Amino acid sequence: MNETCDVVVAGAGPVGLMLACELRLAGVDVLVIERLEEIDPTMKAAGINVPTAQALYRRGLLPHLLADQERARAKMGLFVRDSTRSATEPVRLRFAGHFAGIMLDIGAVDFDRPEFADLGPAGEVFFVPQQDIEAILGRRAAELGVTVLRGVELTDFSDEGDGVAIRLGDTTIRAGWLVGCDGGRSIVRKLSGFEFPGLDPEVTGHQALVEMTGAEALVPGWTTTDTGMYVYNPTLGRILTVELDGPPADRDAPITAAGLQASLRAVSGVPVQITAVHSATRFTDNTRQVTEYRRGRVLLAGDAAHVHSPFGGQGLNLGVGDAVNLGWKLAAVVQGRAQAELLDTYTTERHPIGAWVLDWTRAQVALMRTDKRSRELRAVMTELLATREAATMVFQKISGVLHRYDLGGGHDRVGAAVPDFELSDGTRVGEHFAEGGAVLFDLADSAELRTAAAPWADRVRVVTAKTVRPVEVTAMLARPDGFVAWAADAGARAGLETALARWFGPAA
Repeated sequence: MNETCDVVVAGAGPVGLMLACELRLAGVDVLVIERLEEIDPTMKAAGINVPTAQALYRRGLLPHLLADQERARAKMGLFVRDSTRSATEPVRLRFAGHFAGIMLDIGAVDFDRPEFADLGPAGEVFFVPQQDIEAILGRRAAELGVTVLRGVELTDFSDEGDGVAIRLGDTTIRAGWLVGCDGGRSIVRKLSGFEFPGLDPEVTGHQALVEMTGAEALVPGWTTTDTGMYVYNPTLGRILTVELDGPPADRDAPITAAGLQASLRAVSGVPVQITAVHSATRFTDNTRQVTEYRRGRVLLAGDAAHVHSPFGGQGLNLGVGDAVNLGWKLAAVVQGRAQAELLDTYTTERHPIGAWVLDWTRAQVALMRTDKRSRELRAVMTELLATREAATMVFQKISGVLHRYDLGGGHDRVGAAVPDFELSDGTRVGEHFAEGGAVLFDLADSAELRTAAAPWADRVRVVTAKTVRPVEVTAMLARPDGFVAWAADAGARAGLETALARWFGPAA
């Protein structure tokens, strides 16, 4: 085992693995440590949003996503043939998610809105379970040569100003940087003293894969009752219960068949008998977020930086977004291509999105309450969410197509995800990020533009190709995370050098 490395990542879940892959792709020496010896088999998020699908697509992982999605669809039995499509065209799921258990009708969503344009093939990927994402990233990390140590626990560390001394039991590793991707109870966060304000939990939730008898009276899907809520999927044997009478007395107590049975009976009123438990987890609506994502040479990502209830399935997506935003910035600092101040933009860009997720989940818990006033509000919201305007707005939120960063600049594409235009050379925009670097798209064959970017040729690749269909933008500078840092119309290049220097350092 190496005793020195550039970066140590604590946690080998999807967030830690994604970050490690981003760092290794940039040539950083990274070590991942994980206290668990095997991937956690507990059922977690069942899908991903558009930014997560785009991030993996840009790194060349789309075929794996599509294959896993087809397997998940077949397993769930959710194939629905659209009568307007031929037998050779892909089957699409008629599902748009939910808000507090109120299901959205995908047929009510206005997909002609500009936010849904130019998503490319990544826009068709969403039904990929968290375990599959973790497996994809695990294989990718191995391909890139990332060292992952399992069954190893971080016991202490000290930030020494010019590096971090990390203790793994009797072993000490010295790294330039430490990133905590070690979950909601992060030891890295606790030892570093990050402020972690928020709201205490009010509910107790369980999610499990079980075998049971007497389930004939359970209603498939989300059901609201006088005592809480439950979800039942008879195909998988999946149950989820939400009890609204306070948090669990002991969050760490073993989850038993008897306990799950009691919870399901309490919220459903159905006398089921659970005979076997294959996977189970307990959760609450505890919502907290660190005030800053970096302290010295220690950074946080994923649940280590923010915790919330699983309602809406935003946790995995939020963490992957953190990793993709941080990876290229930390790599640039490690390799001396940028000052450490670049890492401050990690907090300023990701903290607002994390805060939104916390608020989004809190609002759903409020709408799940069982008192009469809350139930009347829920009835109003159910009626509202059946409208085209509300269904579209909520789907835009949960799909992530509205996510953007405040990067300044006058063009309306700056701060948004780069559109996945089809290009005249037979490629798509998103296919040019597989190497993990920044890309300047010269869409008008401008020699002047290429000359201006030449001093950054060692850090920014130029792609010259026209778009298959006419578009208003003639050039786009995209960061390695796929977000537009500069754009221009009608061949203008004002501000390009400023953007290049801001994100990728001084001209060579």
